[in-house]
Amino acid sequence: MRDLIENHLKGPGGIREMLAIAFPMVISSSCETVMTFTDRLFMARIGPEQMSAAMGGALTSFMMMTFFWGLVSFSTALVAQYLGSGRKHLCAEVITQGLILSVIAYPIILAARPLAIYLFEYLHIPPEQLQPQILYFNILIYGTILRLLSNCLSCFFSGIGRTRIVMVSAIVSMVANVILNYILIFGHLGFPAMGIRGAAYGTIIGTFCGLVILTAAYFSKDMRSAYSIMRSFRFDWDVMKRLLRYGYPAGIELFLNLLAFDLLVLIFHGTGLVTAAAITIVFNWDMVSFLPMLGVNIGVTSLVGRYMGAGSPETAHRATLSGLKLTLAYSFGILVTFVIFAEFLVGLFRPRGSDELFSQVFPLAVTMVRLTALYVMADAVLIVFSGALRGAGDTFWAMKTSVLLHWLMVGILVLLLNVLKLSPTAAWAAMCCVFMLFSGVFYVRYRGGKWRSLRIVEPAEQTVVPGIDSLHEQD
Repeated sequence: MRDLIENHLKGPGGIREMLAIAFPMVISSSCETVMTFTDRLFMARIGPEQMSAAMGGALTSFMMMTFFWGLVSFSTALVAQYLGSGRKHLCAEVITQGLILSVIAYPIILAARPLAIYLFEYLHIPPEQLQPQILYFNILIYGTILRLLSNCLSCFFSGIGRTRIVMVSAIVSMVANVILNYILIFGHLGFPAMGIRGAAYGTIIGTFCGLVILTAAYFSKDMRSAYSIMRSFRFDWDVMKRLLRYGYPAGIELFLNLLAFDLLVLIFHGTGLVTAAAITIVFNWDMVSFLPMLGVNIGVTSLVGRYMGAGSPETAHRATLSGLKLTLAYSFGILVTFVIFAEFLVGLFRPRGSDELFSQVFPLAVTMVRLTALYVMADAVLIVFSGALRGAGDTFWAMKTSVLLHWLMVGILVLLLNVLKLSPTAAWAAMCCVFMLFSGVFYVRYRGGKWRSLRIVEPAEQTVVPGIDSLHEQD
């Protein structure tokens, strides 16, 4: 028994190695969760419509940059594969190409800003929510360049397994954001109460603080020496071509998926303030269950990419199973929490003083939170196997399948709410069932094993498959 436990925990692809990469990324994702959650929690103290406006504005501003975010995010797998193949000097060149793409993206995102505002109006967002939502969105959209640059540098450290740096950056960003939000939203320390405008400014400044940490670490003496960073600032068509070829499916997928998800939220919001507030509370807690698991997703992508680059698909498979064990354990705890403590979780968003609107929101939100427990463990399966497929380079299939399923949900929701005129509760129950299908589809693809034969980069001669400890020693 002891040997069996040690076999699961130790060695290449084991749980300990997965935790070494994933745990800091889990903390990083959790910090992002705290930042977003706090924004909406503070806005809920002002009123449910302000809380819903913060969600709609933030989600749409992120959606606007998702193609470039997803494209550049493939840098994690590409950096990991170059590292695993023994070509460390190319890792920083990948990041240079990502930085070039991020700078190109910014004016394109700003030029598309009016389309988002049109979307708000077209979906009939209630007037009480529409104006603060547009205000929040208009401020956040100018901070997208900071998020794109931060994401690019984070991909470098994730790909080489130095995820603690990403964790420190996320913690600094979170602390700055939460403190500034408290000061600027409610008006403390001599500042005027700025409401939702203060929430947007706090988010942008917090993101900038995190970017400073990543930049300092990237240009540190050790990084410059180990990865030839100062010689990497050039356009490299071969590396750019690989990033574009394998990253564009992830970019298209993320954009279309986030657009579909944004539409799902805004369609619910368009049915009235009560449903808008209820679904916002539900997605706030869904985010608590989902985003921390993205740290494991990044860990799986990084390790699978590294071991596939080193020509060791069996070790990549072992890393995938290690990630699955971690996410299933976490998601089971979330399931129990959603079922037992739903009333408490919803009650945290109660506004200051009496609020007639929230009294209508409360029972609907409690029911929806409990329904959300149906798919949290399916989410764990989806997150792990999608990360493994992308790390191996099976990005085009993942893109097609994920986009199809997300837009299927949009069609079903429109049918249920706008054609069949079903209740929001019935519509949400249907959405939960569709979510559960996602994991089964990705598991079948992974089980088929086609990913084992994919090659993004060719292994260097006499490649040694490094464990996480030896990588840190080399760095």
